Amino acid sequence: MHIDLSFKYKDLIDHLNNEKPFEPDFALVLGSGLGGFANNLNVIKSFPTKGLPGYPESTVEGHSGIIHFAEYEKKKLLLFQGRIHFYEGYKLSECVLPSFIAYKLNCRKILLTNAAGGINRNFKPGDLMLADSFNGIEIKKELTGLIGISSEKMLNEFLNFPSSEMNEIIRKSAVEEMTDLKEGVYWYSKGPSYETPAEIEMMYSFGGDAVGMSTVPEAVFAASVGMEAASISCITNYAAGISDQKLSHNEVTETAARVEDKFSRLVRRIIISL
Repeated sequence: MHIDLSFKYKDLIDHLNNEKPFEPDFALVLGSGLGGFANNLNVIKSFPTKGLPGYPESTVEGHSGIIHFAEYEKKKLLLFQGRIHFYEGYKLSECVLPSFIAYKLNCRKILLTNAAGGINRNFKPGDLMLADSFNGIEIKKELTGLIGISSEKMLNEFLNFPSSEMNEIIRKSAVEEMTDLKEGVYWYSKGPSYETPAEIEMMYSFGGDAVGMSTVPEAVFAASVGMEAASISCITNYAAGISDQKLSHNEVTETAARVEDKFSRLVRRIIISL
């Protein structure tokens, strides 16, 4: 069934359009434990999402639920400090809101960040990974109805995630910042539970390098409406079965905090280069 997002979120978009201080050049979604990046910028105006009409409440630790309009090096930015996850009980029409809002505010570039578990045996906690591909057959099928496309074939014909142009800018930015940036396949899992060792082994055998519970819905939607989208994962833990350590969300946020400076420097360089 096709959902008219413009109708569903009319009050929300009207509110932001009436209150926004400028039209953004670039949007950034900050994943688990990475929200502190907003502190490095000149924030012009902020909107707690709980006060926005129709915006779902963020319930996950490390996701503050704030939308910032900010500036850095003369670039006008739209920051989502926290996101909406499918595993929180929300619908895909709610999970894609950051991309939808950015698009409706005439922003055409978006960088999605997330915390992810490392599947690739050469990755370690604290690494950063640029997504060069992703799994998402199930999500693409569900999104065909959401965005009013009649078939998956039509979706694939213009799906462009990740953006090759943005990925090249990110690679060059990493070299300039002397950041060791890994690359790999981001494997999307709906959650809410962490994957089992058997599931991780299956993902590994199919080429997965990192696994997480976000990003792909936002990325697919952004690409489907013609936005350029890219994704960087902070590898916050070894995926299940790779180490003996028990998985926990505390480990995720602690590792993200540890690499916050490296992550922030890279993203600032990307913003300058765009």
